[in-house]
Parts: sequence; structure tokens; C-alpha cells
Amino acid sequence: MYFRLSLQASIICLLVAASCFLVNKSQADAPAPIIAVASNMHFVIDELAMGFKKETGLNVRFAFGSSGNLARQILQGAPFEMFMSADEDYVFKIHDAGKTINKGQVYGLGRIVTFIPVQSALRGATFPEDYPSVFAKQTNKRFAIANPDLAPYGRAAKEALSYVQLWDQIHPHLIYGETITQSAQFSISGSTMGGIIAYSLALSSPLAGKGNYQLIPAHWHKPIGQRMVLLKNAGETARKFYQYIGRSKAIEILGRNGYVRP
Repeated sequence: MYFRLSLQASIICLLVAASCFLVNKSQADAPAPIIAVASNMHFVIDELAMGFKKETGLNVRFAFGSSGNLARQILQGAPFEMFMSADEDYVFKIHDAGKTINKGQVYGLGRIVTFIPVQSALRGATFPEDYPSVFAKQTNKRFAIANPDLAPYGRAAKEALSYVQLWDQIHPHLIYGETITQSAQFSISGSTMGGIIAYSLALSSPLAGKGNYQLIPAHWHKPIGQRMVLLKNAGETARKFYQYIGRSKAIEILGRNGYVRP
């Protein structure tokens, strides 16, 4: 009797192990889910993905864009499984349309900075005190921000410029990027005097040594609550990635890259 029970137990253990192997193999063989990610996360998300891969052995893929454009794609049926928005309102919008499993959660608060390239006439100028006189003297007065109608970082830039009463003076000279990443490209291109971009981009390696940044006080604009949410077609890998972003290791990575813990 003892031998028979031990044999049965062994068989059960083998079956459980085989089942776990098949589940893990199935997850590994399945196509990596596509996560829709706001462009300000472009230089942070890869580090998060590497941490996730190290912890779970699983891969994810990313589609970047402005939060507004990504939300529109989701409403039109894009095959994303998770949405990491730079703007809470877009998550609420797609939730109200029945596209998500819930309202998600905030994974970080964004900040904005002025970013001034090395050769700019604004280099060394203090924002906002010195900007009116510099703009008044220059022939090249172009300045970059993200489109306020599409990107929350653009909206925050507009609010900050209005707060310090510079909007009316600078508005005619603005160049709008469709995303905050494009605005950062405009800011270092040499065709502008600089711009207002995401703090996370100012800290990224592509901008290192290409200019100086000045952190804009958070109370000069509405909070930039970056919210993530799982879509209704989310599979197991996407769900695990969502959980990973909320844990301490991911929060440490986000903090190091310019995002305030909510």
C-alpha cells in the first residue's frame, strides 16, 4: 500500500511539473503582447522591459505615440493589450468606451523642464525672468513644446507659460511636436532656441551634453498623472507586466528617470 501511494504521488508530481512546463512554454512561445506607451517613456521603458524579462523570462513589445493618438487607435480597435498613458483622462475615456478591465492606476507623476541647447541665446538665462528680454532681441525666436491638444506635456507647458505670463509673447514663435519626444528633437536641432520637454527626456542619454535643463515648479501646471490600464483582451504576459510596473524595482527605475512616485 505504501509503495502504491508513493507511486501515485510521484505520478501526480510529474503531471503537475509537466503541466507547469507546458504553461510556461506556451507563454514563452506566444507572441509578445504589444503595449501602447506614451512617447515620454521612450527611453525608460526599455530598462523596465529588461527588468521584467530578467524576473519572468517574458518579452513585451511597444508602440509609441502621443497619448491622444494611442487612445484613438485603441478606440478604433488596435490590438494593444495594455496602455501606459501620460494623461489620466485618456485612460478614463477608453474605460468609458468599454475597452478596459478597470480604470487602472497611476504609475508615476511627470515633470517638465526648459531644455536649452549649447549654442542657444537662452543658454544661461533664468526661466522665466530672463526670457522676455532674450526673445525681444533675437531674430530666431522659435521655441518647441508638444502639441497641447494631443500631449499632456504640451498642455502642462502651455499652463506653465501662462502661469508666468509668457504665453502671449512666446505663443507666436512656438513649434509644436506631435509628441514630447519630437519636441525634444526640435529643442536640440539648432533650429530653435530650446523648448519645454519632459524631465525624463532631459535625463536620457540621447540628450546628455547637448544642453542644460531647468526644472519647472510642479505647482505652475496641473499634475501630469501617468496612468496605466489593461485592455479587455490582455493576456497573461501583459497582466504580469502590469503587476511588475507597480512593484518596488520598477518604481525605483521610474524615480531614477525623473518620475515622481504617486
